[in-house]
Amino acid sequence: MFRTDTLPEGTIFEILANNRRRQTIRHLTVESSGEPTTLHELSLEIAARETGESPPPRAARESVYNSLHQTHLPKLEELGVVDYDRDAREVHPSEHARDVDQYMEVVTSHGVTWSEVYRSLGVASLTLVLWSLVGLPVVSAVDPVLWTSGSLACFALLVTYQLWSNRWYIRQSLRD
Repeated sequence: MFRTDTLPEGTIFEILANNRRRQTIRHLTVESSGEPTTLHELSLEIAARETGESPPPRAARESVYNSLHQTHLPKLEELGVVDYDRDAREVHPSEHARDVDQYMEVVTSHGVTWSEVYRSLGVASLTLVLWSLVGLPVVSAVDPVLWTSGSLACFALLVTYQLWSNRWYIRQSLRD
């Protein structure tokens, strides 16, 4: 079933405009697998990324902690992206956290994420190879090794295309 209560695109862009908010969403949705985290753990993780040091310097930790507690987490809670318990200093992702996280994924020019493209190609490839192995008419006329080789060639072409289409971003990331 499709969700109709997603966040408006303008709100998502407002959230993504700040690196600490992006890092918060990424931590809650990907790294902690949707589990709640403490403000201390979150600020430690973000400060380590910002400084490149583990553990990060105390001043960096305090800066991140204070900005999250006073500004970013209340804003994310107001927008319905997280549930922030100020007393317990605990952050829970809400259902809208995934809406924002989806915008942080690399998207093709057709509006589909690359992970969806690769997942679809993987399922299609596996299906063709299995059909060929069980003797499904027409499909089994082609050797399973040929189906596998063709699928791997498609993956290689897609990866090459993705890297080429995002070369400016990759080049910038390598410079930093």
